[in-house]
Amino acid sequence: MSKLHFLSLLGAVTIIAVLASSTSAQFYTTAVPTPEDWAELSELPDLNGVWERGGGGGRGRGRGGGTPLSPTPEYTSIRDTLAERGAEDSETATCPPPGMPGIMTQPYPMEFLLTPGKVTIIIEAYTQVRHIYTDGRTLPENPDTLFFGNSIGHWEGDTLVVESIGFSELVQIARNLPHGDNMRIDERFNLTGPDTMTIETTITDPDALTAPYTTTATLARHRDWTIAEYICEENNRNFMDAGGKAGIILDNPGGLPR
Repeated sequence: MSKLHFLSLLGAVTIIAVLASSTSAQFYTTAVPTPEDWAELSELPDLNGVWERGGGGGRGRGRGGGTPLSPTPEYTSIRDTLAERGAEDSETATCPPPGMPGIMTQPYPMEFLLTPGKVTIIIEAYTQVRHIYTDGRTLPENPDTLFFGNSIGHWEGDTLVVESIGFSELVQIARNLPHGDNMRIDERFNLTGPDTMTIETTITDPDALTAPYTTTATLARHRDWTIAEYICEENNRNFMDAGGKAGIILDNPGGLPR
């Protein structure tokens, strides 16, 4: 082996080691649940089951007394520019999911599953799954940017409190309103009856919003429902051309433009 070849391999190994170290720091080793962990679940509010969001979305309000969604001047201009596009040019036209917070506002059921150290939300829309870790881990210092962000939760009495950071640039705060680099989403889940639940969602984004934006949604549990299959690509009539322009196919659902 030549010295040059050896040095090249050594450099590659070093890079892999650094990347592995950096990646491992993002992960948390999940402990094996004990019988006591399973027993503790019975002491928590029962959020398990299939829930339906009602009323077509929550009404926006500020924590201190009623401020609406308030983009900064820069992001107002961006929103106005994006609003000039046709509906076929929306980010979800070619089937990527809305991401947070939009995925939680879809008019489709969602199933909650509580297990030791984690709350899993299976969302029928786009067949998506959210993982909220309640095992004591902290939010990552350098999070991967994900459609649903990086979420941890804890219980404050009977309230599940969830913090999420690190979102893909493809997701939006609201229609045509992108987010900044430091968006944070806080959620509070509360049972308000045997089969009713509220979710209070607060979005904080110093780049895109002049003030935190809070919405409250009410959900109803349907104990006789199951999540249906949702395949966005099946019979999808949208496509993206080589220039990034979205279009609609009326005579060839699921296919490419002819």
